Amino acid sequence: MTLTARFPLYWRLMRLDKPIGILLLLWPTLWGLWVAAEGVPPLPVLAIFMLGTVLMRSAGCVINDYADRNFDGHVERTRMRPLATGAVGTREALGLAAGLTLAAFVLILPLPALVLWLSVPALLLAASYPYTKRFFAIPQAYLGIAFGFGIPMAFAAVRGDVPPIAWLMLAANVFWAVAYDTEYAMVDRPDDLKIGIHTSAITFGRFDVAAVMLCYAAAFGLLAAVGVAAGRGPVFFAGLVAAGGIAFYHYTLIRGRERHLCFKAFLHNNWVGATIFAALAADYGWTA
Repeated sequence: MTLTARFPLYWRLMRLDKPIGILLLLWPTLWGLWVAAEGVPPLPVLAIFMLGTVLMRSAGCVINDYADRNFDGHVERTRMRPLATGAVGTREALGLAAGLTLAAFVLILPLPALVLWLSVPALLLAASYPYTKRFFAIPQAYLGIAFGFGIPMAFAAVRGDVPPIAWLMLAANVFWAVAYDTEYAMVDRPDDLKIGIHTSAITFGRFDVAAVMLCYAAAFGLLAAVGVAAGRGPVFFAGLVAAGGIAFYHYTLIRGRERHLCFKAFLHNNWVGATIFAALAADYGWTA
């Protein structure tokens, strides 16, 4: 089969047909860029981070499916993934992941050396996350670090250092990720229990809905602290209140634990991230 003929398989393997993961990775990166630059960041830096987000999320999906290739066939939602069905081979997948990672690394070469150094733990986090489901009770927290590592990298790119506010923002992202990925895990909980992997939805048990809402509250609280530290005004804090309203809507979706509604809540987190970013951008624009 020619490369052109295999491209649709690679497209699915990289999950480019499902951009929600790109968006959940992109929003916190944009938060970091805007706070680091105190407004619109340099356009070349913005372009590098946006393209890098697509490349690294795609590589992460390939690595995730490689790690889970023996599990995905037993999960209703993932049983038709290319590696699970054998449509794409393991060496082929590893080659694709390596190519995407190399492209992302080349992309950041013009940035300060600190960004290059931070790319090492960022890569290790992305590559090791899928395996945490074997032994870690709440792998979603690990995912939150991996998905939020663009924040310290953004500060390093714009300012040349990583101040405490960047780590505070990363902590907020961890709680947000636990919230939205627990909603995601609630969809697969019956299958995950059968195959014996760990997720926050299983760990939280009957307190899953309460845990999701507490994580949202912690994320918004930490972001409010970021806003205070960054000297943000009423536009940003109004945006946080609006994001809280969206989170409450998610509560109405997940409280019955119906799988399709939990998945809908997960997907809807794009609007949480977008609202917070819009509030940041508008607040910096208002005070410029």
